[in-house]
Amino acid sequence: MQDKTNIMDDSAPRPIRSLFAWLVGASQILGLASVVLTGVWMGHYRGGFAWDGSAREFNLHPLCMVLGLVFLQGDAILVYRVFRNEPKRNVKLLHGIIHLLALIMSIIGFVAVFDFHRAAKIPDMYSLHSWCGMATLVLFCLQWVMGLLFFLFPVASSWLRASYLPIHVFCGLVLLVMAIGSCLLGITEKLLFSITSTYSLFAPEGVLANVLGLLLVSFGVLLTYLITRDEYRRPPNPEEESLSVHFKTLTEGGSPSTP
Repeated sequence: MQDKTNIMDDSAPRPIRSLFAWLVGASQILGLASVVLTGVWMGHYRGGFAWDGSAREFNLHPLCMVLGLVFLQGDAILVYRVFRNEPKRNVKLLHGIIHLLALIMSIIGFVAVFDFHRAAKIPDMYSLHSWCGMATLVLFCLQWVMGLLFFLFPVASSWLRASYLPIHVFCGLVLLVMAIGSCLLGITEKLLFSITSTYSLFAPEGVLANVLGLLLVSFGVLLTYLITRDEYRRPPNPEEESLSVHFKTLTEGGSPSTP
């Protein structure tokens, strides 16, 4: 009996399975390194973390954003490739749980920055970074709710789910790109606010933050590659075939029993 814990089925050529495993491992190293580097930046160079309205509370914002909207969101998307042979219902549940954790971390990060702004009497929502970040969070919440209603606890009909699925997948990738783009804007904004006089002199803090930006971009590129390659997609299963046949029947006027 085939071991369903394998990240790819045995029918796939060995070079493809081996490359896939290495790429998944590399994506996790890049994602975790991004989170760790953000923690080092905020902890070592910016004074650490607290929940007291000070700048240390602000430091929770970048850490939670990178952890939630980038790393966890990316992994939530990737589970459909990694656990491609597991029952789809289980993968859906894992996908939803990781997205929920990402949402919780993101909300904590947003509350932290607004609380800091209020305590320091700094205006809210005036920068491109804040506009892009807010748009990303709002759309992320909408995407999570729609996924919950359409797929995890489906209240929509089969043909609606089938028609919405490509949109859901596309929006997931768009949101990951938006999250990384917002992080890059935030990194640049933070550096310009904090080390304007030494940034152009290759200050260690600036170099570290720039490396963080490169790691985030690399993580996004690698995940996009893994998610869009046909050879890494889930193999067909009865649930998916049934959904596809039902959708074709409704749209083309055929019969479910028609070959």
